[in-house]
Amino acid sequence: MPRSTDSPSAPPRGQRIRETIAQLRERILAGEWPVGSRIPTEPQLVAALGVGRNTVREAVRALQHSGVLECRQGSGTYVVSTDELAPVVARRISDDRMTEVIEVRRAFEVEAARLAALRRTPEDLVALDDALTAREAAWRGGRAEEFVEADVALHMTVVAAAHNRMLADLYASVGTALRSSLTQVMGEGMAPEQHIDHSRMVDAIRAGDPDRAAREAGAFLEPPAGA
Repeated sequence: MPRSTDSPSAPPRGQRIRETIAQLRERILAGEWPVGSRIPTEPQLVAALGVGRNTVREAVRALQHSGVLECRQGSGTYVVSTDELAPVVARRISDDRMTEVIEVRRAFEVEAARLAALRRTPEDLVALDDALTAREAAWRGGRAEEFVEADVALHMTVVAAAHNRMLADLYASVGTALRSSLTQVMGEGMAPEQHIDHSRMVDAIRAGDPDRAAREAGAFLEPPAGA
């Protein structure tokens, strides 16, 4: 049973919050909630951790500030990194020129696609197909914000299929900045010329062809001419 936070034997509130933060960190580092996944709801965490709602709320807020968690309105709270340097990295990318953001994306996404072609599992292929289908459906729906989220989700799925935990953590640490850069490129419109076909990249990963997968991943991330 959860201990009563009003009990004389209960630790001070600050200590309870620190302990709860530590428990959440441990579960994230142990892979119970991998990068990119949604953590349980607040009531579920209260029941699982045996602490009060306010304690859970403060602990989650602290991990949001440190860049480990991200609250997405209407969707839930997600693990975005196991590295608390994530906000520093994200701010640096956000402040740099678009050309440099594209170069960072190439560094991550080309290698992720190459590794995914070598290491993907049957489960990864199902996830990739689902993510690609969702991306195309979002494009047809004509809603830029939905499409950006679906596009980011596909790239996160490719990174996950690479089965390199450090790569996944680093990519997630810049996810917010990359999402912002894509939103900036898309603007409010969904012009036909903005659509980029990712099916060839997924096909190359499925075929286990690392060179082709890397080539397809990098083809749409070429720096602008004269950059």
